[in-house]
Amino acid sequence: MIYLKTDEEIELLRENNILVSQTLAEVGRHIKPGVTTKYLDKVAEDFIRSHGAIPSCLGYEGYPAATCISVNDTVVHGIPSDKIVIKEGDIVSVDLCTFMKGFNGDSAYTFAVGEVSDEVRRLLDVTKEALYRGTAQAKAGNRVGDISAAVQDYVESFGYGVVRELEGHGLGHKMHEEPGVPNYGARGRGPLLKEGMVICIEPMITMGSRAIVFERDGWTVRTRDRKPAAHFEFAVAIRKNGPDVLTDFGIIENSLQ
Repeated sequence: MIYLKTDEEIELLRENNILVSQTLAEVGRHIKPGVTTKYLDKVAEDFIRSHGAIPSCLGYEGYPAATCISVNDTVVHGIPSDKIVIKEGDIVSVDLCTFMKGFNGDSAYTFAVGEVSDEVRRLLDVTKEALYRGTAQAKAGNRVGDISAAVQDYVESFGYGVVRELEGHGLGHKMHEEPGVPNYGARGRGPLLKEGMVICIEPMITMGSRAIVFERDGWTVRTRDRKPAAHFEFAVAIRKNGPDVLTDFGIIENSLQ
């Protein structure tokens, strides 16, 4: 069932999603060669708890950490570890959620560590632009497929792969609600977007083949060809006049300057 939110509930969702953006900014300040993903996870958890929230990911269906930190060819759900050490030229996707005042926040951002190759930089830029293009379709009267097609058409024009097995979702009291928001599809198809819906749009894009592998830990998802992948995510409230983005990438990007 799709739950429509009141204006007051959307503001509570916004408060959570601003905290998620602030947490991603804090983690981003610590991403540098030599640090472990486990250390970054602690930075995030401490920051979330210090602001009166709890990390929604921790314990979710048994997940063992506060964040998902995915490096290079890991698409999503990378489990933070003392054994994973960040290196110059890596890309690091951080996906995290908060729970506060009865609602969740959820966003992801892929960080470049120092100088990355032109190929990798283009992957990041295209994936982020695909997020913006998908978000522009998130308005009342459109359908989920309008978002999906906008993402797919753009990234595939660069020869990139669109992961099929994972998708965006609704957001509210629960971290994952209806409807699902795939990153591929046809315009005019899928659930109707109505004012008051809140969804997460999250392109997961691969430099090579879209084929993925689920690792034995039950969480980690890698590209089968071991080429890099990027992941960016917005929480968006559906309004009749257009999308109301609850996430603030400006907070993240200003902190990296």
